[in-house]
Amino acid sequence: MVPTVVLINAFSAAHAASVTNRDDKDHTVTVIEGSTQIDHVLKKDEVLEGVCLSGCSIRIDGDDVGPYVLEGTEATTIEGGDLYADGQGPLVSPSSGATGQPSKPGP
Repeated sequence: MVPTVVLINAFSAAHAASVTNRDDKDHTVTVIEGSTQIDHVLKKDEVLEGVCLSGCSIRIDGDDVGPYVLEGTEATTIEGGDLYADGQGPLVSPSSGATGQPSKPGP
């Protein structure tokens, strides 16, 4: 029974999203899954792994406008306060406007 549990946990983590902070400052990453919201403080080069197993929304530093929507398999990076998909360019939130540009909060 134990090997099965370990295998399931390893499989789940391998198919979950991750967020890496590449900025020189700390960022608060808020992960919203359904009605659950959890804040994580990421220091420079710190990685938050195993989030968004079945999709979620991500907010950076309390941004209330246009969260980033993840399916649950993305490897992402915070650069310049924005969230980018590793090897794929900037992520776009549903309300950010221009395609291919990172989400920016409104006034």
